[in-house]
Parts: sequence; C-alpha cells; structure tokens
Amino acid sequence: MWIEDYALIGDMQSAALVGRNGSIDWLCLPRFDSPSCFGALLGDKKHGQWWIGPAHAERPRATRRRYRGETLVLESEWDTPTGTVRVVDFMPTRHTNPDLVRIVEGVSGTVEMATEIRIRFDYGRIVPWVRRDEDLLQAVGGPDSVWLHSPVPLEGGDYAHHARFTVSEGDSMAFVFTWHPSHEPRPVEIDPHEQLAETEALWAEWVEKCTYQGPWRDAVVRSLITLKALTYAPTGGIVAAPTTSLPEDIGGVRNWDYRYCWLRDATMTLDALIGAGYLDEARAWRSWLLRAIAGRAQDLQIMYGVAGERRLTELELDWLPGYENSRPVRIGNGAVDQLQLDVYGEVMNSLHLSRVSGLEADQRAWTLQFELISYVEQHWGDADEGLWEVRGPRRHFVHSKVMCWVALDRAVRQVEAFGKPGPLKHWKELRDRIHAEICDKGFDPVRGTFTQSYGSQELDAALLLIPIVGFLPPEDPRVTGTVEAIQRELMVDGFVLRYPVSPDNDVDGLPGGEGAFLACSFWLAEALAMIGRKDEAVELFERLLALRNDVGLLAEEYDPRYKRLVGNFPQAFSHVPLIHTARALT
Repeated sequence: MWIEDYALIGDMQSAALVGRNGSIDWLCLPRFDSPSCFGALLGDKKHGQWWIGPAHAERPRATRRRYRGETLVLESEWDTPTGTVRVVDFMPTRHTNPDLVRIVEGVSGTVEMATEIRIRFDYGRIVPWVRRDEDLLQAVGGPDSVWLHSPVPLEGGDYAHHARFTVSEGDSMAFVFTWHPSHEPRPVEIDPHEQLAETEALWAEWVEKCTYQGPWRDAVVRSLITLKALTYAPTGGIVAAPTTSLPEDIGGVRNWDYRYCWLRDATMTLDALIGAGYLDEARAWRSWLLRAIAGRAQDLQIMYGVAGERRLTELELDWLPGYENSRPVRIGNGAVDQLQLDVYGEVMNSLHLSRVSGLEADQRAWTLQFELISYVEQHWGDADEGLWEVRGPRRHFVHSKVMCWVALDRAVRQVEAFGKPGPLKHWKELRDRIHAEICDKGFDPVRGTFTQSYGSQELDAALLLIPIVGFLPPEDPRVTGTVEAIQRELMVDGFVLRYPVSPDNDVDGLPGGEGAFLACSFWLAEALAMIGRKDEAVELFERLLALRNDVGLLAEEYDPRYKRLVGNFPQAFSHVPLIHTARALT
C-alpha cells in the first residue's frame, strides 16, 4: 500500500497505522519508540500484521472510511454483494495497559468476514510463544506479552492465527488486543463498547476548546487532533511522527527514525496549539522541555526521547527489507549529536510565546534561557549542520544565523516586557551585530536574494521564515526578492524543495533525490500572504490541502515524480505549518 493509504489511531502514548484494506501494519508498544509488534509496514506480513476484512483472497480495500466526527476513532466500511460491514478501530485512553480495539459491525445483509493476526515482537524478529487461556490468546516473547480477546474461535497455523465468521445487520463483535510486560499478571479486561463511548467523548471535549473558526476549520481541527495524538501524555513530549524509515526517496537511503521529540518540531507544534487555544498542552510541553534540557547549555541536543532520554543511538535493522525495499531501516537517530544553532532560537521563541500567551512565569525557564543566550553569544559565529540535519560538511547556514538573532531578540523582549534581569544593552548590541553580518554575508545583491549559506549560490526554503520570525519586515525588498527567487529556483510542479539536490551540490552528503518537503510550501504560502499576494497564497494553500489523504493526513513530503506522499507519516512538521498558514490567511 502507498503511505497515503494509512490512517492513524492512538492513545497519546503510542499509535497504529491502519490500511485501507483493514490491515494494521504498524504498532509499537508500550511507547511510540518501543519495538514494533506489527511491523509489516517495513517488510511484509511475516514481520507482524493484523488484518480484518471481507473474506476474499485479495483483501479488498474499504469502499469508504472516515473518522467519527472530530475524533481519532476510525470507521472503515465495505460494500459487498451480500451486504455492508463496518470495522471500528481505536485505542482507548490508557488506564494501566495499552489496548487496541477492533469492533466489527453488521450494517446490512450478511457478510462473510475473515481475520489473520501475526504477532512479531522486536521489529519482526521475535516469533512469540502462543497459548490459549479460556477464550483468550496470550503471546509471549522476552519482555513483551499480549492478550487477544476474540469473539470467534481462532485457529493456529503458519505462525499465525486465523478465523472466518459471518456478520449480519445489527451484529457487533469486538476484538481487544492488550499489551503488558511479560513478567506481570494477566491484565484486567476492558469493556470495548464502554471504552468506545468514553474515547469519543474525550476527543469531543478536547476539540471544543479549539478557538479557530476560519474557513479551513475541518483541516485545522484534523491537524490539531493529529498533533495531540503525537503527544506523549505522561511527559508532554511531542514526537515528530509515529514511524521510522518511511523513505523520503522511494528505494533510497534517506530513511530516518522520527519517533523522538525534536525541539524544533515541538516548539512549532507548541505555537500551533497555543494559537488554537490549548494552553494546557503548552504548559505540559514547557515542563517537559525544562526537564529534558536541564544541565549545561552546551549539552543541549536537537532531539530527545519522549521522557527526555538523551542517548538515541542509531542502528540499522538488516532483517527488515524496508518500505518498498527502501534500505536501510534505522532506529535511533545519529543527528542527535549534530550542532544545529537554530534550535536555540526556536526554544527561546517558544518560551517567549508561552509567556506572552498567558502561561504563568517559571523562574527555572528564565534561568535556562539566560544560559542558552550565553551559549549563543559564544557560538553564533560557528558553522553547523543546520535545520535540515545535513550529513555533509558544516556550513554557515543563513537560517541558523537568523535563529541566533531570534534567540537574542526574544531575550531582549523578555527583559523589556516582563522585567527579567539581563544585560539589555549588551544583548541589543549583539543582536544588531548578528543582523548586520547576515545582511552582509548571507545576501546576494546581484540576484536580490538571501542564500543558503555564506558565500553559496544555492537557495534554501528555510529563508522563507525570515519575515515570519520578524528578522525583516515583509515589505523589505530583500524579503520579496528572496520569495520570488525561491519560486523561480526551488519549485517543482508547483511545490517547494528544501534546497537543490543534485550531483554537484553536496550539501547533505547523501545520494539520491527526495520529494518536496511540505512544510516549505506552507511557508511559501504564508510568506506570499505577508508580502500582499494573498490570492496566490490561497491558491497554493488549497493545492497543498488537496494532497492530504482521504482522512486528512499528511506525510513529510510529496514526490511530484510519482504523485504520492513520501517520508514518515503522519508528520507533525507538515500539520503544524498547515495550521499556521490557515491562521495567517484567515
């Protein structure tokens, strides 16, 4: 299946991807970054899968599917010659153990159904020992154990369990899959229908807090729900995506693990949530941040685990063939050790925004910000790997320098607006010095555009953020010149590339190409609106919305060559700028 054929369900601690054909091909438990127990997404069914659908050798796709209102409860329906059947998939809010519920409902007539479940722990490597206990199946492998309650008898064979059954109009048959540590006793069973009602009510209550009422409310609300689903509830950390190694280039090597909390992604997500009225999430994220980065400013990482873990060692899983043979499959992320100076600006901007938006003061936050500014003062002139986490040589990326300016600017604002202690005159002077250097070394006066790095000829879509973060006003000719240059040189089939990817440009140190990074096109739409070209901005925004799949989800990129979504899915860094752009255009 294509990436856009999947829908997301989750319990704000982990998530599953459900295919159009009724197959769950990805689920990691008990956390987003735990090893998978269903891993067919990165291989095939022998790496773990749970399918339910009409009994047919070809496993037909659902005739239609949708989320139940403004929730994360998924409904898939199949029309067959003998009747219509519905499968309702969801993960209840976690109480003690994670549960996945699948309810098969007869809508009309009578339909013969089938199910096949292959549980594989540790990313498809461990075939568990399975035993029956009354009407339950228990699968055990190392530290993992799952219990499956099935309303129909399951027969074992070929290291899987199968069943055929019929569903008639009015029938409702619930399957419940529960994980727990294998050393603990059998978990308490849940009431699936009671949990369904509770889950729907919780999502409805959460969505009611949304303050956005513009013309793109449906798209904004679905994006907000997705961001909420990517939040690890116990700590407030926000993962970039629930998947690993979905390729940016089909068949290529640009395959990364996104099941961690990038400070950059999380701060932008925080901004989107605050703008929609969700201050509780902002408060939880600020607490996560202060815990995660506690210590010396020079030890700041660009990403952390959902509980603030710092060691995210990158490994390659050679037993998995990868999505559509895109190798290697990676877990962990080596970029954790990179220097990305823009993160300091992102964190400073986010904490300033939190304060301006009404969050109560936190002395620990200002102490941290003071330390961060001291580090920026010493290192803003260094080369780094930049926003895009290039694995080529370090450079003096213009966007990184701009975000160092943002860090100083937000520190100055904190002192001026809230009376925070700090060397105001010195910070203002340093802020102005950084600004002057960027305009001198990062701007090409012949072409009338900022460039990717000092002395380079290449462009970078991150330059579109210059007016958005307030580095220059939108009406400045250097801003309009940069926007127009990016339109000329980085757009492919109407969408924006991050930067030129070609054999003679070794900026990222990787072979192969990639799709259009969707956040970049959203940035262009917002920048166009800021420079007064709103009709053009709306047209681009509507074109981007059309790339969402049938349930409103976006991956990291869109590949115009193949007309399909690529990269990890669903991607916070795509849904966040969707929300920002909708607000800007509204």
